Amino acid sequence: MKGRALLLASLLALSAPAFAGLFDDEEARKAILDLRQKVEANRIAAEGADQRMGEELRRASDENVQMRRSMLDLQNQIESLRSELATSRGQQEQLARQLSEAQQRQKDLAVAVEERLRKFEPTKVTVDGQEFAADPTEKRDFEAALATFRRGEFAPAQAAFADFLKRYPQSGYGPSALFWLGNAQYATRDYTGAIANFRALLTRAPDHVRAPEAVLSIANCQIELKDTRSARKTLDDLMKAYPQSEAATAARERLARLR
Repeated sequence: MKGRALLLASLLALSAPAFAGLFDDEEARKAILDLRQKVEANRIAAEGADQRMGEELRRASDENVQMRRSMLDLQNQIESLRSELATSRGQQEQLARQLSEAQQRQKDLAVAVEERLRKFEPTKVTVDGQEFAADPTEKRDFEAALATFRRGEFAPAQAAFADFLKRYPQSGYGPSALFWLGNAQYATRDYTGAIANFRALLTRAPDHVRAPEAVLSIANCQIELKDTRSARKTLDDLMKAYPQSEAATAARERLARLR
């Protein structure tokens, strides 16, 4: 018994280091496993963090790209608006110029039309002390006929005054035209025609400034026609109707010669 006990004690003494080494390796393995687990956990955490960071970076990059695109679009819109504004301003300036030019043309046209109408509008004229309105063509035709008479072209003047009276029967020039027509006829020895037109003047305007001369001219025509009796009566009527006129003075002298 005692020997067995000693043997068992010896065996236990010899095996103690082996058990101790066995326990040390187990703890080391556990430590290594724990360390590996921690490393793996850290790796997984790191990978997750890297993945999240990568996603955030990609998201930030995408947002940055989108922002740049938005800014580029906004810049393009701004440039487009500037271009449209410049075009609009140019168009407004062009329209303003066109409007100004159109207004100026309208003014010029209005002036031209007014001047053109003025050529056809009646104007006030004074002939033989009589003031009246006459059309420009009317005035022109009368003055042309009178100029012809004063050049001594009596036959053309007679035709011109006769045509004038036909074209302008109500003209204010009428009495004067009859007077000069009668004188043109007298100059061409158409005494009967002259008497008719002088009397037409007296009928139309007995108070006309040329009326006394017309009566004297009638007497002269009658003298040329050898109608002395009628001439005396005409001269007598002249002195009674227009006693203060120069024609009345001339009538007295002629009447004295006729007697």
